[in-house]
Amino acid sequence: MILRRLIRIVRQMIPLRRLLRRTIPGISIAKESDWDALYEEQLPRIYNFFRYRVGDGPDAEDLTGATFEKAWRARHQYRRDLAGFSTWLVAIARNVATDHFRRSRAHAPLDEAMEVPGGQEPESLAVQRSDRERLLTLIERLPERERDLVALKYGMGLTNRAIARHTGLSESNIGTILHRTIQALRADW
Repeated sequence: MILRRLIRIVRQMIPLRRLLRRTIPGISIAKESDWDALYEEQLPRIYNFFRYRVGDGPDAEDLTGATFEKAWRARHQYRRDLAGFSTWLVAIARNVATDHFRRSRAHAPLDEAMEVPGGQEPESLAVQRSDRERLLTLIERLPERERDLVALKYGMGLTNRAIARHTGLSESNIGTILHRTIQALRADW
């Protein structure tokens, strides 16, 4: 009895979806076939965003995975008429990062086991590692907004215009904030 009702409700909903797609352009439900291409395109950007926020290593990988898992589970809620897929995915990534920092409060891990590629001397690797740790320490001292903007700009490689769409700030405001932030980082270096 209950199963028959569910089947009838689902059958009634299928024409409604078709009607919505015809009457409201831009409404789209992500298909599984599109997902692989979107995943391959967006994975490096999302991972780099987390690398700038939490450093290299398992935390960045875990948060990247959590972002794509949340996006996959909520794919039926994505609407093209409201935002592009990358905008939607970045919003999810920012929320995942916020949740991570709320849970852990103390930011720690840096990749301790860096592979030594052939040709590089241990001294240069030590200098690179020291510079990376120093930069991450300086970035950690920045206010949340500035850390977020640095991660979006340099981690994900977004333009100021794209960052403005994600944050709600003006494009010129983002440029000014980033310029001042980089100046402050250079001064503290």
